[in-house]
Amino acid sequence: KVIKKVLKPQSMNLGMNLGRGSGAGVPGHLHMHIVPRWIGDTNFMPVLGKTNVVSVPLEPVYERMRKAFEAV
Repeated sequence: KVIKKVLKPQSMNLGMNLGRGSGAGVPGHLHMHIVPRWIGDTNFMPVLGKTNVVSVPLEPVYERMRKAFEAV
């Protein structure tokens, strides 16, 4: 709900890592990635092109998200 409210994505990608081979690194550890998405964004660019595309500074996004989570 916070991601939807603050970032207003058109959709989201969800991914889970369980076990060392999937990138979790710690036996028995499970973590989830939630990636907000917009039509026309760079899609698989970081995976295929080994390129990171950041259109806005992360610090202001972090502050907006932090404040919204504090309000929950």
